[in-house]
Amino acid sequence: MKLTIFHLYPDLLDLYGDRGNVLALAARCRWRGIDVEIRRISLREEMDFSEADILFLGGGSDREQSLLVQDLSTRSSELKAAIDDGLVMLTICGGYQLLGQYYQTRDGEKIPGLGILDFYTIAGNKRLIGNVIVETSPELLGSMSENISQQSDEVGVHNTMVGFENHSGKTYLGPELNSLGRVLRGYGNNGEDLQEGVRYKNVFGTYLHGPLLPKNPHIADLLLGLATRRKDPAYQLQILKDSLEKAAHHAVIERFLTAGSIAGSK
Repeated sequence: MKLTIFHLYPDLLDLYGDRGNVLALAARCRWRGIDVEIRRISLREEMDFSEADILFLGGGSDREQSLLVQDLSTRSSELKAAIDDGLVMLTICGGYQLLGQYYQTRDGEKIPGLGILDFYTIAGNKRLIGNVIVETSPELLGSMSENISQQSDEVGVHNTMVGFENHSGKTYLGPELNSLGRVLRGYGNNGEDLQEGVRYKNVFGTYLHGPLLPKNPHIADLLLGLATRRKDPAYQLQILKDSLEKAAHHAVIERFLTAGSIAGSK
């Protein structure tokens, strides 16, 4: 088995160590004996989405996102076709926002997104910052049950996601889209509806930086499980011990999810 990871715009989208997510995916492949190739692709460089098994898009500033929209908009139809064909994709913060219909600035200007998914983002008046804990949605738990062994959850991490958010954009999902889960602590998509992130087919968008995957090995394995089974439906991911990763995950929950914690708190 070999997986090819497209890391798009790594020179422009790497806030808060987002590239650690790509390193985590590559490490978890190597530990299992899966060959992995990482292709770093930036502005105006060729990219054939049919050659990607996983596509990663991190977060960046508003200026950088504007440059990327111009570059990616010329390939949005190819990207949409790849997504509909099951391409596995992880997008963080600004990369997540790019997939939507538009980003509305505080001045009311609507900057078009790629228009691939039915959501929009509005610039808020304050930054939404802090540690986040999310209760995993039933849909996401179902995908984990189908694509990764439940034996990998012997100490119980599948029910939650942890990370760090820092954004002023407030994202609102369309009625046909599912979030990744319910916010137990923090702000999530907009600080209002207690939802965090988006899931569409094999596309995952989230505001969780941190980076996300080292603290959430079950999410990393879900991406790898979806990517490997897309190539070989009978492929089974080898179970990893993950004692350090799960300890880091639980440490965040024990530190921040106290009896007095509520969604929307720092």
